[in-house]
Amino acid sequence: MNTPATGRPDGSPRYEFRLNGRLGPRWAASFDGLSLRTEPDGTTVLHGPVADQAALHGVLQRVRDLGLPLLSVIRLDPDQPHPPVRAAR
Repeated sequence: MNTPATGRPDGSPRYEFRLNGRLGPRWAASFDGLSLRTEPDGTTVLHGPVADQAALHGVLQRVRDLGLPLLSVIRLDPDQPHPPVRAAR
């Protein structure tokens, strides 16, 4: 079986989206396949696989529609098992 350049069998790169503000768990369904967690500093982090550029733009549009400021988008290293943990500011 060939493994794509992402190192994942399904080939989907993983991303982390950091938002300024809190989203409750009910919003997770709005972001297909992405995990949602809130941080003590008041930010929300979405992370997980994003199938392609169209799906990436879809996530960004949903974030825009929510009206929460987007702080960062990071394409995660395919060999890293979990999203990076940042210290609270």
